[in-house]
Amino acid sequence: MAGIPHDHYEPVTPAETWLHRRLPIAGLLYDTLMLPTPKNLNWMWIWGIILTFCLVLQIATGIVLAMHYTPHVDMAFASVEHIMRNVNGGAMIRYLHMNGASLFFVAVYAHIFRGLYYGSYKEPREVTWIIGILIFVLMMGTAFMGYVLPWGQMSFWGATVITGLFGAIPFIGEAIQTWLLGGPAVDNATLNRFFSLHYLLPFVIAGLVAVHIWAFHTTGNNNPTGVEVRRGSKEEAAKDTVPFWPYYVIKDLFALAVILGIFFAIVGFMPNYLGHPDNYIEANPLSTPAHIVPEWYFLPFYAILRAFTSDVWVVIIANWVTGGIIDAKFFGVLAMFGAIAVMALAPWLDTSSVRSGRYRPMFKWWFWLLVIDFFVLMWLGAMPAEEPYATFSLIASAYWFAYFLVILPLLGVIEKPLEQPETIEADFDAHYPAGGDAPAGQATPAE
Repeated sequence: MAGIPHDHYEPVTPAETWLHRRLPIAGLLYDTLMLPTPKNLNWMWIWGIILTFCLVLQIATGIVLAMHYTPHVDMAFASVEHIMRNVNGGAMIRYLHMNGASLFFVAVYAHIFRGLYYGSYKEPREVTWIIGILIFVLMMGTAFMGYVLPWGQMSFWGATVITGLFGAIPFIGEAIQTWLLGGPAVDNATLNRFFSLHYLLPFVIAGLVAVHIWAFHTTGNNNPTGVEVRRGSKEEAAKDTVPFWPYYVIKDLFALAVILGIFFAIVGFMPNYLGHPDNYIEANPLSTPAHIVPEWYFLPFYAILRAFTSDVWVVIIANWVTGGIIDAKFFGVLAMFGAIAVMALAPWLDTSSVRSGRYRPMFKWWFWLLVIDFFVLMWLGAMPAEEPYATFSLIASAYWFAYFLVILPLLGVIEKPLEQPETIEADFDAHYPAGGDAPAGQATPAE
């Protein structure tokens, strides 16, 4: 494994040597568990294990649910009720799967914002970042298709609205929409397609997660200082790192236990809190809900989608320049996907030579405003498409794009960063002097 120098697995017994020569699985596990990890990681580095748990949970519960689900418009809603009422443990499995999706997105948003704050997207981790954003996009697609499967009112009309966006693409939109739906409207062919893809995509995500882990194991973990581990020798590297096992494994497992305590309390006592009541009414193409709202984790991007109406000046200009090709609907689609694309471009938009936000005083203010902006967009996405929410959505959407396209590039030029520690060891010693107590999961320098 390239990267930080450290001791690699050496087989001891003849059996281990025989297996290692043919399938070095033990060596792979050893190098993964004993990977030298910066010893100053804080609690924001727990989300990796939470995300891994969520992926395993969603695949395991999804497989069981698929055994009892019927992907047909006449039987889908009834099959979900059958799971809830007649299958042994069915209600618990469905609630675990349903709320597991929410936990998945809580963890991935925390993971992304941690990366944005500490500059985990900067060189040499650009590929790791891009893979992570791709995983996020596939998660959104998988979650959207899964939301359609119960075939309730919000499922049906949410599918109708979102798939209708593809029809806004000039020239080819109608063909793409028909191909996606399997016909002219959301119907049985749509449900079958979504069920098939919803079952398949988690395994694609699992493969990308393996590549994501491989990528950051090659470059090494980022850390709160943004200073790289010294790589001159094993002795120097050892001063900046501790083995992943047992220090961070125990720390991560403790964090997982705390999160799962909260998660199982929600599953046990308020499993439908994040659901919409209309989705417990069977889908009816002749009855449109008063207010179509997607799941909470889509709301920020849904607000951006709706923000750019035909009377917004940037939409008017785009429509005039392109001769009417880009109308308000298509502009909204571009804005929604563009909001994710600008995150993927962060490694090249951030011009600062300093990686961690800890040493960037001006950056901190703009970053925390971005976090607030994200939650404001989430709230606005759940509000009706009327004033004053429409204006607020436009302002919040404008800031989202301004942060990545204007503020990040400018800060690299005008900001004066604070002094950084020379090494991870120096940062660790400054926080935890020799003989002092390190937080759980971290070793003292003597160790």
